[in-house]
Amino acid sequence: MTAASDAGKEPLLEVRHLSRGFDVRRGLLQTSAGRVLAVDDVSLSVMRGETLGLVGESGCGKSTLARLILRLVPPDGGDILFRGQSLLGDVPPEVSRRLQMVFQDPFSSLNPRLKAGVSVGEPLRAAGVSAEETRRRVADMLRQVGLSPEHATRYPHEFSGGQRQRIAIARAVILHPEFIVCDEAVSALDASVQAQVLNLLKDMQQRYGFAYLFISHDLAVVGHMSDRVAVMYLGRIVEIAPRDRLFGAPAHPYTRALLEASPRREPGRRPSVALSGDLPSPLDPPSGCAFHPRCPLASDLCRRTRPVLQTLFPGHLVACHLATAAGQPADLQR
Repeated sequence: MTAASDAGKEPLLEVRHLSRGFDVRRGLLQTSAGRVLAVDDVSLSVMRGETLGLVGESGCGKSTLARLILRLVPPDGGDILFRGQSLLGDVPPEVSRRLQMVFQDPFSSLNPRLKAGVSVGEPLRAAGVSAEETRRRVADMLRQVGLSPEHATRYPHEFSGGQRQRIAIARAVILHPEFIVCDEAVSALDASVQAQVLNLLKDMQQRYGFAYLFISHDLAVVGHMSDRVAVMYLGRIVEIAPRDRLFGAPAHPYTRALLEASPRREPGRRPSVALSGDLPSPLDPPSGCAFHPRCPLASDLCRRTRPVLQTLFPGHLVACHLATAAGQPADLQR
């Protein structure tokens, strides 16, 4: 089912049928309002040294999936494999340290009472590295992310947003992990600073060879960073493909609509595929294909039966009745 298995290679990280729901309560009496299935039977893989982009509208479950992978939230079902070893249950600390995360808001992810050097060095101290070696490695890492060793003595509020994110990246990279989750890591930054941080992330990946799960709602950023792209809708993966193929020949109507809705250079050009309506309530998801209320091609089959990810072309998987039946991208111009 995964692109990794199709290629006959062993993935660095593999997610198998992962699910997680949350009980929703409302009012002063906290009356139960139902259960939201934030991540619903998700399977994907990330190869060594690659960047897998993950896109989708706000509320589709991207951040929840990231936290499940790093075991910040326990799953209800499924499994997470890292180098073939399950991450559920008792995991040795040396394995856990191989997975790190860069959060969206660097200010809230840094302890305001700790100096930058202390925050960057925390993973080393937790790993038992000596104080002298920690100071040396912190100074070297600050240089690598474009700061100076003198910045180690400053507090988070003394830095700009871009500088704080560089500190967060330094903290994530200092243990030389194999896998890093970037959860909207540049969305809170100005455009010029975004470019600098994205280039830094690419440079660090080339230097150390780790893999990224790069989560963003910005398709231009995902296109710049990713080798493959996964598209998520209402808790499920609806399409996975190599970047160039997904951007050039998207198979799922939702992917097509996302690409058409992204900002364009051509002034006045209107999208040929309009994405109408809002994301359905996860408390009351649609039957069949969750995208059918917004899909211009929805049929009775789409309303009745939920599609599963199937291989359209080698490395290109899509969950769409119309695409898999035709063996090609759904024709949205009909």
